[in-house]
Amino acid sequence: MDLVYLWWIGALVLITAEIVLPGFFLLWIGLAAAGVGSLLLVVPGMNLLTQVVIFVVLAFAACFGYWRLARRSLSAQPLPTLNRRAEQLIGQRYVLDTAIENGRGKARVGDSLWLVEGPDLPAGSRVAVTSVDGAVLRVAPVDPE
Repeated sequence: MDLVYLWWIGALVLITAEIVLPGFFLLWIGLAAAGVGSLLLVVPGMNLLTQVVIFVVLAFAACFGYWRLARRSLSAQPLPTLNRRAEQLIGQRYVLDTAIENGRGKARVGDSLWLVEGPDLPAGSRVAVTSVDGAVLRVAPVDPE
C-alpha cells in the first residue's frame, strides 16, 4: 500500500510543477503516475517492474495524445490575417473621404483614413477593397445599390 501513496505523491508533485513551470509536459506524466496509483488500488500485488513499465507506457501515450491534439489545433489557423490588418479589409466597402485623383485618394476606415489607389472617383463614392500593397488599399468602384 506504500507504493500507492508514492505514485500519488509523485503525481501531485509533477502536476504542481506543471503549474509552476511553463509548458504542458509534466501534466501528462503526472496523470500517468496517478493512473498507476489508481491501478495499484485495484491490483495491489503488482510488482515494481510492472508498475514502472505501465507508468512509462501511460506517460508516452499521454504525451503522444497531447502532441497530436496540440498539433491539430496549431495547424488549423482560424485567423491567418490576424496581424495583417490591411489584408482583413479585402472585400470590405467604404466611402471615399478624399477624391481619387491621378490614381490616389483616401477612404475612411473606422476612425482612420487609409490611402487608396484606383480609378479616379469623386469624394463620397463607394468603393470595395480588392487588394493590398503594404498600407495602401487598392479599390474598385461599387455600383450604387
